[in-house]
Amino acid sequence: MTEYFSIQMPEDEIRAISSIGLAHLGDAVYELLVRTYLCAHGKATGKGLHRATVELVRAPAQAEAAEKILPVLTEEEQAVFRRGRNANVHSIPQHASRSEYQQATALEALFGWLYLRGEKARIEELFARIMEE
Repeated sequence: MTEYFSIQMPEDEIRAISSIGLAHLGDAVYELLVRTYLCAHGKATGKGLHRATVELVRAPAQAEAAEKILPVLTEEEQAVFRRGRNANVHSIPQHASRSEYQQATALEALFGWLYLRGEKARIEELFARIMEE
């Protein structure tokens, strides 16, 4: 049985996943981290919790988050980030510019890639940097 919360896929299998696939997974990983952060820090309750989550996972906020971690990414992480940023996305939400959406997709792809590699500590490190105030 595969343990999906503790998955660690081989590099060749991860490389076979499209940038959009990595971003799809990374979106869920990132949102789970945001929801956990908000609940653990008592930042919001009820409707406010949903609104706070949406504000942090929207493309403009993710683009800002990406800027915070770019200086500390390894060369390999930078390559995954670029691959995600250059993904061929056909529709962009109205609340985001193309550039913001590309940065958000890159961030999500990176988090998806790290998750599939089983690099939870690195995900935590990058997320902590993003959430620093």
